[in-house]
Amino acid sequence: MPRAEQLGRLEREVGVLIRRIKRVIGERSRSVHPDLQPASYLMLSYLAAEGPQRSSVLSERFGVDKGAISRQVQHLCDLGLVIREPDPDDGRAALVSASPDAVHRLEAVERDRRRWLDERLSEWSEADLRDFVSALARYNATLD
Repeated sequence: MPRAEQLGRLEREVGVLIRRIKRVIGERSRSVHPDLQPASYLMLSYLAAEGPQRSSVLSERFGVDKGAISRQVQHLCDLGLVIREPDPDDGRAALVSASPDAVHRLEAVERDRRRWLDERLSEWSEADLRDFVSALARYNATLD
């Protein structure tokens, strides 16, 4: 198959992957909390992984204006998934972090997701999985 056709096929497969990811993020967000929006799920996951952050860092990281981040953070606080505390380095600023309950819920979703993925890929050899992960990492690094 010519390179141009392969690139077209790559774009189609990535499109399928993106649609699947959007659906899965929606499912995961509802698993954490029925009122959790997918965009807020990504922010919550980031906070759980990276620890307390200023809203300005979240704004930069997610490419969202500070007002939208503020609304998302407030919604997450209202759901009991995020804690807002004064920044010990600057009393005028606040740090937001995932609540212990949110971390627990996210971990449960991750365990379920890994179990599901392992079942779906059960026929893939360790080498197939390693090669796919390596190729995907290389693809992402190249396009970054």
